[in-house]
Amino acid sequence: MRVACQIMLIEKDRRILERWSRGRSTPARLVMRAKITLKAAAGMKNKDIAAEVGTDRLTVARWRKRFAQRGLAGIEKDEPRGGRKPTRRNKVARLIVERTTQTVPTNATHWSVRTLANELNVSPSMAHRVWKANGLKPHLTRTFKVSNDPHFVEKLVDIVGLYLNPPEHALVLSVDEKSQIQALDRTQPSLPIFPGRCGTMTHDYKRNGTTTLFAAIELAEGRLIGTCMLRHRHQEWIEFLKQIDKETPAEPDLQLIVDNYATHMHPKVKSWLKRHRRFHMHFTPTARSWLNLIERWFREITDKRICRGTFNSVEALVKAIESYIAEHNENPKSFVWTAKAEKILAKVRRAKAVLDKISSE
Repeated sequence: MRVACQIMLIEKDRRILERWSRGRSTPARLVMRAKITLKAAAGMKNKDIAAEVGTDRLTVARWRKRFAQRGLAGIEKDEPRGGRKPTRRNKVARLIVERTTQTVPTNATHWSVRTLANELNVSPSMAHRVWKANGLKPHLTRTFKVSNDPHFVEKLVDIVGLYLNPPEHALVLSVDEKSQIQALDRTQPSLPIFPGRCGTMTHDYKRNGTTTLFAAIELAEGRLIGTCMLRHRHQEWIEFLKQIDKETPAEPDLQLIVDNYATHMHPKVKSWLKRHRRFHMHFTPTARSWLNLIERWFREITDKRICRGTFNSVEALVKAIESYIAEHNENPKSFVWTAKAEKILAKVRRAKAVLDKISSE
């Protein structure tokens, strides 16, 4: 008479198995195996376990034995299965990859699994498996821009140098404006989040005006200087520079990293800077505003406070922004730049080489 192998559990394995057995995001097969193992450890017979979990006695015996031999690893992952090799897929895989990467459909910008399957007379599931095996996702694109700034290298080295080796007796500030922030109000009340359902917002909205956020983050400590204004002309830019002058210590020089917006280079701005010698401007290369770390903070306030907010007036929007800035300054945190100039330049050289090759073909 066959006797089922005995299962002994240590406390750590028991906790993991219990978590698997009731995990809502755990694969169903692993939930069943965890339940089988727990019931086996409780001393139940295979036929009784099979009746409770809704499977057959041989399946219970298999996973009971696997756990006894290999522990959690024995039930967590499936062993390689037998069967014949996918000969037809291997024959057409190269053709699927070539057609996907080197051509486009006559009436579309990219292939789908169905259009490609019809074109090559294969099944959509076969096309999908080949795409997955080769990491192909024709429906996705990523944006890029190679800067044509003739002074790209020196500007890049200058700004990255400020991040990685800031000068002594000076404050480095990343400065910019976020224009046209809309005070949007939803046409109907939003519904709150609760278990089993995400929060909801109406797709349409009411526009209640706009504001422009001028912000500067002091990179050493992360303290933020910010204000909202109705417009973003050179007059407002000079007013913000005056605010920075007031809200920073009088002794150190100020190294400001800014982008190439025309307002920043207006003749009246240059005249003001000549009278305030502690200000030193460092301009990012053209089409390289991501070198300005304040853009990272703009993304943060957009995601956390503006994007899903509802504002019935510009005043309410400005109050929310000012509140966010005040809370940030209670526990200021800066952003740490890690990429070295050499690494960025190598990436740019590779991108330019590819573009030159495509242009010459």
